[in-house]
Amino acid sequence: MKLANYVGGTWVEGSGDGAPLFDPVLGDELARASTDGIDLSAALDYARRTGGPALRAMSFAERAQMLGKISDTLAANRDRYFELAQANSGNTQVDASIDVDGGSGTLKYYAYIGGKLGDANYLTDGALERLGKDEAFQAMHLLVPLDGVAVHINAFNFPSWGLWEKAAVALLSGVPVLAKPATATALLSHAMVKDVVEAGIVPDGALSLICGGARELMDHVASGDAVAFTGSAETAHLLRGHANVIRNSVRFNVEADSLNVSVLGPDAAAGSPEFDLFVREVAREMTVKAGQKCTAIRRALVPAAVIDAVTDALADRLGKTVVGNPRDETVRMGPIVDKVQQKNVLDGIKQLQAEAKTITGDGSFEPVGADPEASAFVPPTLLRCDTPDEADVLHKVEVFGPVSTLMPYDGAEQAYGLAARGGGSLAASVFTGDDGFAAEAALRLAPTHGRVLVVDEAVGKSSTGHGIVMPQCVHGGPGRAGGGEELGGLRGLRFYHQRVAVQGNSGRLHALAEGAAELTV
Repeated sequence: MKLANYVGGTWVEGSGDGAPLFDPVLGDELARASTDGIDLSAALDYARRTGGPALRAMSFAERAQMLGKISDTLAANRDRYFELAQANSGNTQVDASIDVDGGSGTLKYYAYIGGKLGDANYLTDGALERLGKDEAFQAMHLLVPLDGVAVHINAFNFPSWGLWEKAAVALLSGVPVLAKPATATALLSHAMVKDVVEAGIVPDGALSLICGGARELMDHVASGDAVAFTGSAETAHLLRGHANVIRNSVRFNVEADSLNVSVLGPDAAAGSPEFDLFVREVAREMTVKAGQKCTAIRRALVPAAVIDAVTDALADRLGKTVVGNPRDETVRMGPIVDKVQQKNVLDGIKQLQAEAKTITGDGSFEPVGADPEASAFVPPTLLRCDTPDEADVLHKVEVFGPVSTLMPYDGAEQAYGLAARGGGSLAASVFTGDDGFAAEAALRLAPTHGRVLVVDEAVGKSSTGHGIVMPQCVHGGPGRAGGGEELGGLRGLRFYHQRVAVQGNSGRLHALAEGAAELTV
């Protein structure tokens, strides 16, 4: 089976053999995907000419209804999507739920936002400002939808959530979407877009999909377009530095490598609620989706006084994790997404082992219900570095799998310094019952992290967790994490809007404002 591309309002197969998509447990080929022979310039132009005007003519409330219908369509096919996520990504039920339900849930959230914005189709940003002695001459800022295409290049780990969290914001803004999921796991993205297209929910040209390589896609983006990329920092640098992107000042949002950190507070003694919550969270972040989350905990910082206790508690918890074929109901962690990524993870572990000793994951390993040779498993691998100030690779190399490194710290200043050596990350978490340390840590971690989760006993059960991205909050991070920003509630719409200062008669400006919704709603 070859996955067709949806461009120019029709399904078109790429030429040639295409790239294979595999079952990472069984090793079976599931499908092939190709964009060879697809006119990408024409695909973008069709979206600009056809999808853009149709979306911009709709109010926020109408676009919100559209998002709600997309979410309902996805929910109606949830069980089938779970099967596809299991087959092509090796997801457990929990993994598939995070991805599939995360996508439909984000759509629902932005449908709610759009409903509150009502019948307007543009936004005001701030109050009118007087510009001179004459009170009649004033200025205001408007946010109007871009007149181009939202080009979304997504990573292999979230073929549903990655697709729909980006699309929800762009479509609500009134900007058509051309999505390019990672080829290795495109089976789920393809099925979802096909269901939405067949349901007739979106205007013609508002949603396009290419399942194979991006080829010369960046050659054809224009000044009114916006690119949102999730993937490796190396690829991000290449795409963001493309001559055409630079020449046309194309908006470019990046979510890239991230050495996320979790800090156990100096007050958290062994057996305390925060100690237990920390151990549970690190283990969960290592094993959910086999650690293949951009927000997963890669470095776990703990007070030197409890490093041995944390090591023992984590090793014990990870030792009870059943790893294998997710079709087996006893399994709690599945495989790496394919053999290529498996090799990347194993090679990365070897790099980290030059500076850290292995606590779990070394030696023989037999996944449940799977052939180790045909499958792409990596066991939960916990490392420990007792001299983190002297380490280099541990603060630079992200191993995208079930891998985390424990590091002791002596005093809060050392912990903040070690966290900052990640060079900018998507997420940090702090587990502490000390209000003073909680406040200080949040502020000290803020400059180098896009999100800081602070957990104590009171929110331990209700917290969504270190690695779960919520649409109400910013998703992105500074430095090596890409310097971008996705989601963040209503303000997430900014990326797909042009902010323009309008100057003139205050009466006319007030009339413009009356036809808009407020960004601050």
